Amino acid sequence: MGENPAKSHYAQLNQGEENEMEIFGYKTQGCRKALCIAGYILSCGALLLLFYWKPEWDVWANCIRCSLEEADIVLLRTTDEFRTYSRKTVTWISVSALIESRSDYPATAEEDSIFSKAIMKPSLQVKSIQVQKIRYVWNIYAKEFQKVGALEDHHTCSAIHAKFGSGLTCNEQNVRSVICGPNTIDVPVIPVWKLLIKEVLNPFYVFQLFSVCLWFAEDYMEYATAIIIMSLLSIFLTVYDLRQQSIKLHRLVESHNNIMVTVCRNKEGFQELESHHLVPGDTLVLKEGKTLLPCDAILISGQCVVNESMLTGESIPVTKTHLPQADNFKPWRMHCAEDYKKHVLFCGTEVIQTKADDRGIVKAVVLRTGFNTAKGDLVRSILYPKPMNFKLYRDALRFLMCLIAFAAIGMIYAVCVFALNGEEAGEVVKKALDVITIAVPPALPAALTTGIIYTQRRLKKKGIFCISPQRINMCGQLNLICFDKTGTLTEDGLDLWGLLPSERNCFQDIHNFPVDRSLPWGPAFRAMAVCHSLIVWQGKIQGDPLDVKMFEATNWVIDDSSGHQIEGQGSTHATVVRPGPKASSAPVEGITILHQFPFSSALQRMSVIAQEIGGEQQIFTKGAPEMVAMLCRAETVPSNFENKLLLYTAQGFRVIGLACKSLQAGKQSTDLTREEVESDLTFLGLLIMENRLKRETKPVLEELSAARIRSVMVTGDNIQTAVTVAKNAGMISPTNRVILVEANQIPGSLSASITWKPLEENKTEDYRSLEDDSQTERRIRLALESGQYHFAMSGKSYQMVTQHFRHLLPKLLLNGTVFARMSPGQKSSLVEEFQKLDYFVGMCGDGANDCGALKVAHAGISLSEQEASVASPFTSRTPSIACVPELIREGRAALVTSFCMFKYMALYSTIQYLGVLLLYWQLNSFGNYQFLFQDLAITTVIGVTMSFTGAYPKLVPYRPPSQLVSPPLLLSVVLNILFSLSMQIFGFVAVQQQPWYSRTDIHSACLSMNNHMENYSSISSLGLHGIRGEALEQTDNGYKSYENTTVWLLSTINCLIVALVFSKGKPFRQPIYTNYVFILVLIGQLGICLFLVFADIDDLYSKMDLVCTPTMWRISMVIMLAVTLAVSFLVEEAVIENRPLWLLLKKTFQYHSKSHYKRLQRVLEQDSAWPPLNETFFSDSVAISVEGNMGGHSNPTFDSNEDAL
Repeated sequence: MGENPAKSHYAQLNQGEENEMEIFGYKTQGCRKALCIAGYILSCGALLLLFYWKPEWDVWANCIRCSLEEADIVLLRTTDEFRTYSRKTVTWISVSALIESRSDYPATAEEDSIFSKAIMKPSLQVKSIQVQKIRYVWNIYAKEFQKVGALEDHHTCSAIHAKFGSGLTCNEQNVRSVICGPNTIDVPVIPVWKLLIKEVLNPFYVFQLFSVCLWFAEDYMEYATAIIIMSLLSIFLTVYDLRQQSIKLHRLVESHNNIMVTVCRNKEGFQELESHHLVPGDTLVLKEGKTLLPCDAILISGQCVVNESMLTGESIPVTKTHLPQADNFKPWRMHCAEDYKKHVLFCGTEVIQTKADDRGIVKAVVLRTGFNTAKGDLVRSILYPKPMNFKLYRDALRFLMCLIAFAAIGMIYAVCVFALNGEEAGEVVKKALDVITIAVPPALPAALTTGIIYTQRRLKKKGIFCISPQRINMCGQLNLICFDKTGTLTEDGLDLWGLLPSERNCFQDIHNFPVDRSLPWGPAFRAMAVCHSLIVWQGKIQGDPLDVKMFEATNWVIDDSSGHQIEGQGSTHATVVRPGPKASSAPVEGITILHQFPFSSALQRMSVIAQEIGGEQQIFTKGAPEMVAMLCRAETVPSNFENKLLLYTAQGFRVIGLACKSLQAGKQSTDLTREEVESDLTFLGLLIMENRLKRETKPVLEELSAARIRSVMVTGDNIQTAVTVAKNAGMISPTNRVILVEANQIPGSLSASITWKPLEENKTEDYRSLEDDSQTERRIRLALESGQYHFAMSGKSYQMVTQHFRHLLPKLLLNGTVFARMSPGQKSSLVEEFQKLDYFVGMCGDGANDCGALKVAHAGISLSEQEASVASPFTSRTPSIACVPELIREGRAALVTSFCMFKYMALYSTIQYLGVLLLYWQLNSFGNYQFLFQDLAITTVIGVTMSFTGAYPKLVPYRPPSQLVSPPLLLSVVLNILFSLSMQIFGFVAVQQQPWYSRTDIHSACLSMNNHMENYSSISSLGLHGIRGEALEQTDNGYKSYENTTVWLLSTINCLIVALVFSKGKPFRQPIYTNYVFILVLIGQLGICLFLVFADIDDLYSKMDLVCTPTMWRISMVIMLAVTLAVSFLVEEAVIENRPLWLLLKKTFQYHSKSHYKRLQRVLEQDSAWPPLNETFFSDSVAISVEGNMGGHSNPTFDSNEDAL
């Protein structure tokens, strides 16, 4: 083969993507397979079950390693910390029927496409695998598996127009169709039998089955039957739930799996076909009227308006423009940078309107099909959710391992005791195995999830939907929330406040809205009338709220009725705006919008080419004032531009810059590139909009601040506006200083500079932004020394810092509060950087441009109208940030509930285990109904009702512990185990010391009392003894003894004590008495238990395998229990829950949190030179040393080492 065999055996799939995997090649070997089959038969299927749980063992046992080229089986392993394995069989696709002759072969597809590189000659077959619904084919030349179903990324803009503009031939289309598979997002409804088998083969139920078989062998008939009924009920409920989810998902995707579409065929004209036949490279023709898109496609001619609410949760129509015909060598996606989405129509979205250009039809090239599309990706993320690595679940597994080790000790003890007493080997094995079923609580996984299910229900009632329930516990750990500004902290709609026109590089008088007279006709008015992407849909003007407000101020209307003749361009469908009935007189009949360059977050601007009816063509641009001013000719920008901008932004206004230029005659508007259009503009003025804070913003941020949860603003708006909003909202308190961090590339060199400037208030009339006098300097220094400062930086500076000043980034993030002019990509990156500092990050945004950040954060909360916005785990139906503290409260309560359940389940199984081991000493055990009563009447009912306790309404300034192995929690479990053990041993030993105790005669106690009371003769006493003895002997099944009665009653009521002590109330959950159901259950159970202690009903005692004891002994048992309750309660309150005590211990032993950000805080407190003020650093000249503990961040995205108490 010539290659390193080890290298060719292994490769990476989807490198650098979210679903990255490692792939290994294997070949099935006959003799190995035969041995495995023999193993299956001999082990009665146990080996097969093991291979089902561990697919990698199956592959290693059945196959031998080989290169991926020769492999017929591949083993896949995820690259995350879970390293999950899966096994896939390699399949062969034949295309020989489609390629009649060898000469016909090259025409099947272009030479550089994956389709031509995957077909093996001479067999004309393609080797493929299917992973998580996506097909990969073997590239013969690159010797690797590559994704099909998507157009290759290497095509340039001009190549897409040239190669695919006129469509594929029928033959090319057929070959591609066979290799890619159908263009459907098919989620079949999983048959019930499949779901049942999958559920039954869960290790938890297999363990249940093992336990049940064992109990039947030991004659625990009733108990085993009860457990079978419960397990079946649980299985059916789970299967029903999964089936409903499957049906729901199937319905979600089936709507557009098959619709009729029109495609261009090379040399054959147009063809109508069903959408499942579409392949990457096909050219779609988009007709007028509404259409659902069956695939992702790149628009190559014309313009579309699309409703993308299904993907982003935003119901604002989005304008899509065609891909430019740029002649360069950059792949199209790199050429369009972050704006490539403006040319892509996504699957599942709805085209509301199409506008043809001079070429007459609207065409799009199919980019991705099936599960490769945006919608397919979403469906796959629901079908294959990312596993959550939360400490609680890891600790739970470790804890189970400890219990198993604990059980192993008990098994050895049981074997020794029973074997030494000469029991039969079969009995010894049964008793030893019984210990495992007692020590490992089979209901543990179910108990842990009940709390989360109840929390999810409570959240739903409050209008918060959750598609990833595991993240609820994580919300309890959040200590930093990033907020988007517009629509999240501030009102969605903006109000127009004023227009500041500029003429001949001077600002004119401001025009206020709505008080002043109507706007005078002029270039600024024209810009407001046409520079937008509004459409008329369902009789209403729809689009960006800012655009709507701006256009409404002109009193013009949109005439969207028909195609309009434009000189020299033939007929085209264009938007025309005309003066409305209320408009002031204008010298024109209307203005036609010929072409749009839509708004882009990355470019921070939008432009249109418009033409007055009967007049010349003009270009209008609007966007971030700094950006617009840069694109204008310097002589048209007023000299006091920056001062004026600062004046308005510092008051919290949103400011938009306007500019225009005339287009030279004879230039075709469709041939112009965006760069040509947006250059040498004339500055027209500033549009000033008011963006009011939402009513609930300030109280919510104050509540978070009081709970010591950091708030950070991440916005696309101007930095000064953002800082003002942050101050008004209470993110930055009035006494705190704001330091502006600016990082810039040094022109003509590869290095960069970074500057720290204090941002001062508007205190003087001439509005000086940066004061330099010594008094201010001193005042600022004082504020800095007390740690009361905040950094503010723009997206551009953030980008520079990540590239050139990586070592400063953690320090800047530690006090960074305002991040302005951030692009969607930078928002995601910022969230990840915060996570590297060990923060638990929540992100709250309103959809589209926050999608990435919402997905990356530990808890993404989308304020969207849609019931479940696709991007985020949580969606709030009410678009208000009041859902954030609500979610944190519920998360904390759910986390504490999980810990309570854990401690309770651990103690219940330990109490039962200790009781059984004590009785083993006398070759005894608990009876059938005794086990049944403890497991069903006590534990199951408590397990279900304990989690009903709601969240505490006040957020306290600390978080619950994030891990099970925190010292308070472990101490609590260990101490309570010791209390239980002491009480049970004391009861076990004390009962044997009683004068009435007899090991063989289980009726001696009550009889001896009767003798004293009724003074019977010895003969009658003997006779009575005989009769009673005989009657009872018939029902005695060997479990009855004084020790059994004592230990069972003590351990049963001990379970109730533990449940009460562990049911935490404040500070994270409401007091326990508010959980009425739980309190009633406990009182009811306690009543029954006390009745069993004091009742003396022969039939009942006989059924429960209890024996009669003197009243004094019963009272003694109650006293023992009361003492245990008092001690346990006292220890839990005075030691375990005593936060000041643990903080003192931390201080005494100098324990410091291991979290990166805490360590960095301690370092910076000692650093008097931080933050530097009015200083500039250069990236190449000053290399600042990085703290040792800050080097090489790992990204513990779902992990924190913080031992918060």
